[in-house]
Amino acid sequence: MSNLKYRLALIVGLALVAIWALLPREVKVRQRGADGAFTDTLMRRVPLRKGLDLSGGMHLALDVDESKGAVADKGAAIDRALKVVRTRIEGMGVSETVIQKAGNDRILIDIPGVSDRERAIKIAQEQAFLQFQITDKTNALEKALPRLDAIARERRIGGDAAVGTTVASAPSAGLNGLLTSGADSAKGAAGKADSAQADSASLPGANGGVISKMILAGGAPGQFMFERGNEPLLKEFFARPEVAAALPPAKVVRFGSDSTVVQNKTYRFLYMLDANPIITGDALTDAKPSTSSMDGTVVEFTLSNEGGRKFQRETAKHVHDYMAIVLDNVVMGSPPVINSAIGTRGQITMGQGRDLQAAQDLSLVLKAGALPVPLKVAEVRNIGPSMGQDSISRARTAGIIAIVLIVVIMLGYYRFSGLLAVGGLLLYVLYTLAVLAGFDAVLTLPGLAGFILSIGIAVDANVLIFERIREELDRGKTVRTAIDEGFHHAQTAIIDTSVSTILTAAVLYQYGTGPVKGFAVTLIAGIVASMFTAIFVVKTFYLLWLNRSRGAQSLSI
Repeated sequence: MSNLKYRLALIVGLALVAIWALLPREVKVRQRGADGAFTDTLMRRVPLRKGLDLSGGMHLALDVDESKGAVADKGAAIDRALKVVRTRIEGMGVSETVIQKAGNDRILIDIPGVSDRERAIKIAQEQAFLQFQITDKTNALEKALPRLDAIARERRIGGDAAVGTTVASAPSAGLNGLLTSGADSAKGAAGKADSAQADSASLPGANGGVISKMILAGGAPGQFMFERGNEPLLKEFFARPEVAAALPPAKVVRFGSDSTVVQNKTYRFLYMLDANPIITGDALTDAKPSTSSMDGTVVEFTLSNEGGRKFQRETAKHVHDYMAIVLDNVVMGSPPVINSAIGTRGQITMGQGRDLQAAQDLSLVLKAGALPVPLKVAEVRNIGPSMGQDSISRARTAGIIAIVLIVVIMLGYYRFSGLLAVGGLLLYVLYTLAVLAGFDAVLTLPGLAGFILSIGIAVDANVLIFERIREELDRGKTVRTAIDEGFHHAQTAIIDTSVSTILTAAVLYQYGTGPVKGFAVTLIAGIVASMFTAIFVVKTFYLLWLNRSRGAQSLSI
């Protein structure tokens, strides 16, 4: 009896968990308002969403962006980009996406039921090129200022730019871009500087030119600051080829992701860096989001063994130097100090005001790898159900008819035992849908086909068991013995057939895309649930009936 109680407790417990997993719930979503500010909004989330062919979704077309330079072999580049984009989009969940190449320079993406269009677009086209670069400590920018001011005068750039009269030296700590390795950790840049007048923050090479007036000294080597209103002008200026040629050799200027408020004014950062990175994101093998009480939202990363050895060797050469973590040519946070050689593990701070979803998206694109070519959005639009309402209605009707026929046949042929099998099938449906919800799956017509097919497999398992029970009863064995022997002898055949089907579905999942992968996921979840319900749940029903009937002498089967 105690064994029966445990069996019933497990079945009921799993059923309650499945019901909880399928219940719609309110989730907190951070959205950007019309004013650009982020607000937390409660949205109703349904665990099982309809796929592209049932409810429509978003169509996105990405083209090769040649605005910054021609691409020699577009076909090969777009093939490599297709793999990266597919990994990124499918990393958002089992979403039945259709991702395919169109021509030699376009990628088409169909995403069902997407609620955050901007997030999907950003993940698809983000370059995610990661570099670790040492900040300049030779005053290279200060030495180049006279040439930069001369270029600005010749091009009549920023003649009326407003520059603050008094500022504080830029605090580099408090904007920590933290990189850790084991017990060693870089605590950020040098400590906060005290407030000072403008003359203490001016650059040594300043000669009163436009650029000299805009750029102020920061609190760390190679770090500079400027008023936020001057950012568009400075970015346009440093993007000019003649400005890049005027900079010292092997040096590059990069803008930062962070800002700071000094005397009620918002300042942004730019950095002079060594052009050659000590390591790039090609050596990255894993990245995952996390939160830290000290640093806020971070992305923890892991390098390959070879990359870790190179990183350790290069950072050992630059102990006490500042190292910028540069993503898509933007310095993330404030460069930390390298206190000791760093191995295969570290972390990237996301900067001010970034939530955990931003860290999840960054870790996703870092793991998928950088795009081999820049992509631009050529088209984005909403699309309706691809199958049409008539096809959807017919498919729903066919599914209902199939299930009703299975129930009628089981009840008509196996009587009371068929009723127990139908009870097991009801739990099977509940468990399977809960598993799909746990995978964040999207229901499509191929997925529903796999679901109905697995119902047939579940019935097939019950048929094998019932026929073995009949054979044992015909040999004159008691009802309890016949039930035990029937389940025991049929179990091997059920497991063998189920495992072989799971292996086939696993191959479909590994090499298939879009609806094929959804079919495989649904089929695997259904087969696992059918084995549990046929072997464990239905036998528990039999044991409960035997316990209630005090050892029945006959069985309706």
